[in-house]
Amino acid sequence: MEFLTSLITTINTQVWGVPMLIMILGVGLFLTVGLKLMPIVKLGAGFRLLWSGRIPEKDEDIQGEISPFNALMTSLSATIGTGNIAGVATAIFLGGPGALFWMWCTALVGMATKYAEAVCAVKYRETDEKGNHVGGPMYYIKNGLSHKWAWLGTAFAIFGAIAGFGIGNTVQSNSVSAAMESSFGLPPMATGLIMMILVGLVLMGGIKRIADVAGKLVPLMAAFYIASGLLVLGVNISEIPTAFSLIVTSAFTPVAAQGGFAGAAVWAAIRFGVARGIFSNEAGLGSAPIAHAAAQTKNPVAQGLVAMLGTFIDTIIVCSITGLAIVVSGAWQSGETGATLTSAAFASVLPGLGNYVVAIALSIFAFTTVLGWSFYSEKCIQYLFGVKAIIPFRVLWIIAVPIGATSSLEFIWLLADTLNAMMAIPNLIALVLLSPVVFKLTSEYFAQQKNQNNKR
Repeated sequence: MEFLTSLITTINTQVWGVPMLIMILGVGLFLTVGLKLMPIVKLGAGFRLLWSGRIPEKDEDIQGEISPFNALMTSLSATIGTGNIAGVATAIFLGGPGALFWMWCTALVGMATKYAEAVCAVKYRETDEKGNHVGGPMYYIKNGLSHKWAWLGTAFAIFGAIAGFGIGNTVQSNSVSAAMESSFGLPPMATGLIMMILVGLVLMGGIKRIADVAGKLVPLMAAFYIASGLLVLGVNISEIPTAFSLIVTSAFTPVAAQGGFAGAAVWAAIRFGVARGIFSNEAGLGSAPIAHAAAQTKNPVAQGLVAMLGTFIDTIIVCSITGLAIVVSGAWQSGETGATLTSAAFASVLPGLGNYVVAIALSIFAFTTVLGWSFYSEKCIQYLFGVKAIIPFRVLWIIAVPIGATSSLEFIWLLADTLNAMMAIPNLIALVLLSPVVFKLTSEYFAQQKNQNNKR
């Protein structure tokens, strides 16, 4: 295990080095500029499409298995998880309050990345032998680029299939077991077995059941967590201006050691802010477009507008609630990390209840993440081995849940972080190469919208 940890650490240092951070932020910035800031300017249009997309249109021209709303909820089920609670706390522990600033930057340009991913996913999706729509980076690489790039799609599918067992399975169950043990005294194996049964019950119903569960659980749980976080901020409202100043200042200047905080350099703020931001909202990883490819829509751009909301909701709203609560409460100086740090922030305002709020929120977020990522990894496996591999994959996925619940958290975080970057590489290359298609489809869509408005 020591050799393996050392090897993964070495790889992690390389894949999350300066080139990767430049690539992730650079591609997001390139797409944002190429789209003329459309993802930010048209944020309202995205929310309107999301609201109208709750109920699928009865139109024979519209293809897909799940509503646009449930496609986003499935995507959010996979992104709103431990990254929003434990991941944000870890970023602040390692990089200081300034890490939150770099998470915001990653999210703002990440909206364009997530938009482009969904546009390509719907544009180049296929129908499998069971009649279901399948898509994602492996398909838009295969169908959108020349055959010489086919290996890139295969590479993504391999990374995605393996990464899912880290970021989308064992990391989640491990965090839940830790939270349940510290808050309720539940043994890790008991937590793992309960999660395994619940995941198995949903998983065998495929994407429609996953989407139905996500469509109900995600909005309710997000509202509960946000409301609790706003309560913490409300009690500390006088500290919010100081917190924002500290976040921005420490994003560009080193933070000295104070209290239980060990101190952090600017590079640490950037590295951990970007890395945990990507871990949380997954913009650039290529995971979300796998869910959006199944959406009932006849226009790639319309689904792209819905998809980009995932990054906004996940990071700009949910992660900000966590990060600000940690900073305004002063808990960031406690020396705690992970979910324990977030619990300390909530407990400062909700004594005796804060740790339970965080434990329950983390458990449900993580549970839905395991469901969402099961679909992502399943489609990667299907791309590599065909539909015959789906049932064996689901069995392995279910078995991995209790294994993750009783494994080493440090190694799992390290492995998931490394595989994130390896997934992102082929996806970001494909997005740059397909950007002219994305820009053209976007321009045509809004020109058509303008003409329709002029006729009214």
